[in-house]
Amino acid sequence: MAPGSQKKEKGVEEVDPTARLTDDILVDIISRVPYKSTCCCKCVSPRWRDLISHRDHREKMPQSILGFFYQGYNKFRFPKKARYFTNLSRQRYPLVDPSLSFLPNHHSHSLDILDGCNGLLLCRCWKATDPKTLDYVVCNPDTEEWLVVPATESSSKVSVARLGFDPAVSSHFHVFEFIDEEAWGIDEDERNDYCFGRIETLAIYSSKDGAWKYQTVECDPFVLPRNSVSAFLNGILHLADFHNFIVAVDVEGDNWWYIGIPKLPYNDADINDVFPSQGQLYFANSTTGSELSVWVLEDYVTRKWTLKHSVSLLQLFGTEYYSYADDYRVISIHPEHNLIFIVAGDKKILMSYDMDSMQLCFIRQLGSDCGVKLLGYGDNTPFYPHVPLFSLSLADGH
Repeated sequence: MAPGSQKKEKGVEEVDPTARLTDDILVDIISRVPYKSTCCCKCVSPRWRDLISHRDHREKMPQSILGFFYQGYNKFRFPKKARYFTNLSRQRYPLVDPSLSFLPNHHSHSLDILDGCNGLLLCRCWKATDPKTLDYVVCNPDTEEWLVVPATESSSKVSVARLGFDPAVSSHFHVFEFIDEEAWGIDEDERNDYCFGRIETLAIYSSKDGAWKYQTVECDPFVLPRNSVSAFLNGILHLADFHNFIVAVDVEGDNWWYIGIPKLPYNDADINDVFPSQGQLYFANSTTGSELSVWVLEDYVTRKWTLKHSVSLLQLFGTEYYSYADDYRVISIHPEHNLIFIVAGDKKILMSYDMDSMQLCFIRQLGSDCGVKLLGYGDNTPFYPHVPLFSLSLADGH
């Protein structure tokens, strides 16, 4: 016998102990492990991979980002506005129907997606009977459940409304309506010339109470871009304003934070990039300077940021794609991994960048329609990451 070799007993074969388990039992076992472990389980065998990926089992499995909702505009097409969903997987057809056809007023010209948060979407639906009035709708595109949120007297004039929802805490959600001076009805000659368009009042809707609550803004004057990305984390909503600050407020409207962005080696930063990831608030500068840097907020009291990662744009895109350095934007950060999602170039190429391996991966071409300048957004089309939500039903407390 050769050194180091082992003799198998006669008649004994190596058998996979899980082979005797039925598919239902195996799916139930895998569904009880964390998401990262579920990803590793896909590598065990073709059977495990297929079970985890099967559409019928997605409800039981821990979920991560499935893809992105976004809206496009093309003046040569009818309807001019369109909603899209792009998969992060290699599957050709959208895993979620972006038309939201289960909603009663789902047509492109009468419905806008305003925000997405942990599996739910906040939509603005203009009424067919009176195109100047609206309702908000919060829906789950996976279960096709939806609830109407009644509009306030200011809703038709409000540019920034956002959603707060954490299924780990409650099945209830909050809608935040940031009401500026004009929408609040302040006369033009009485408005703040120094901070034109400042937010005057915050209205918060609680699905548990079934009512709106109004709060006076308790921090320094601020102005929000209509396409400002929101980040909901630990019961706090965060948005970047026009003046290099991040505004944060809790779901009751009682506590406010006004947090300066990290000091960068240049001034004109595009600050519309705050994201929740791995239980912390992240800031990513983009479109300005010679590098991409990612920061983590360590403390709300001291406003301390820690640099997590930086990479030169030449190293990020390489010489072949360095032209993207003049036209790119961070649109999201993975909630569980050190993975950044970027859209770049005239054709809006969706790509991911792994901060650990420093590898850039091309996902797919989205097309120039998602640059909706004619709608007043500039090129900062909002992208809403979608994490499937099957475990909870929408809770309506009234």
